[in-house]
Amino acid sequence: MKGRVLITGASSGIGLQLARDYLADGYALVVCGRDRDKLLRELPRGKISYRVFDTTEREQVNGQLAGLNDLDIVILNAGNCEYVDDAQHLDAELFRRVIESNLLGTVNCLSALLPNMKAGSQLVIVSSSVTYLPLTRAEAYGASKAALDYLAKTLAVDLHEQGIGVTLVRPGFVDTPLTQRNDFPMPGRVSVHEASAAIRRGVQQGKREINFPWLFISIMKMMSWLPNSLWHVIAVAMRRRAT
Repeated sequence: MKGRVLITGASSGIGLQLARDYLADGYALVVCGRDRDKLLRELPRGKISYRVFDTTEREQVNGQLAGLNDLDIVILNAGNCEYVDDAQHLDAELFRRVIESNLLGTVNCLSALLPNMKAGSQLVIVSSSVTYLPLTRAEAYGASKAALDYLAKTLAVDLHEQGIGVTLVRPGFVDTPLTQRNDFPMPGRVSVHEASAAIRRGVQQGKREINFPWLFISIMKMMSWLPNSLWHVIAVAMRRRAT
C-alpha cells in the first residue's frame, strides 16, 4: 500500500476522479460525502473507508473524522458555488450557504483532522482561480475562495515546524456537475481526468500551489497585474456584453 488518502466531496466531480485515480494507484482511501448510497455506487468496495457527513455540521464532522490518524494526504475538496444575480440586493442567505460550505466546512474538517496529522503528511485545500480577479456575479463564491487562499497560505507557515506540508489548489473551469449548471462561457475548461492528474502530480512533487490549466491561469495572472482602474473598465465592459 502506497499510503492513505482522505478526500472530501468524493461522490462527484474532481473529488470522485481523485478517489478513483488514487485507488487505481494503490492507495487506501477515506472517502467523504453527504450521500452514502452515491459513494457506494460510484466507488467500489475495497481499500476504502466511507465517511458520511455534511461538512457544515460540526458535530457530524467530529463524529466521522476526529481521531483519524495515519493519513498521508488530506484533500479538502468539498464545496459549493452560487452566483449573485442582483448586486444591489444581496442575498444574505446565499452568502451564508456559500461561506458555510466553502470556508467553514473546510475549517470544520481541519479542526477534526489536524491534531492527528503527522510529520511528512500533506494537506491539500482546493480553492479556485476566481481569486485572481474580481469577476461579475462571483461576490459570494469569490469571497469564500479568497478566504481559503489566505487560510491555506497561513497554515503553510504555522504548520511548517510540525512537518505538515500545505498545498493550495486553484483550478480554472473543470467539467463537473457543478460547472455544468453555469450559463456563461467557460474558457479553457478541462476534464476531471486532467484536473485529477494535475493535482496528483503537484501533490507528489510537494508543490505549495497547483494552478491549472496553464494557459488560462497565465492569462488570469497577467490580467491581475493590471492596475485596478484598468481591470475595472475591462470587467464592466465584459459584464455588459454578457447581459
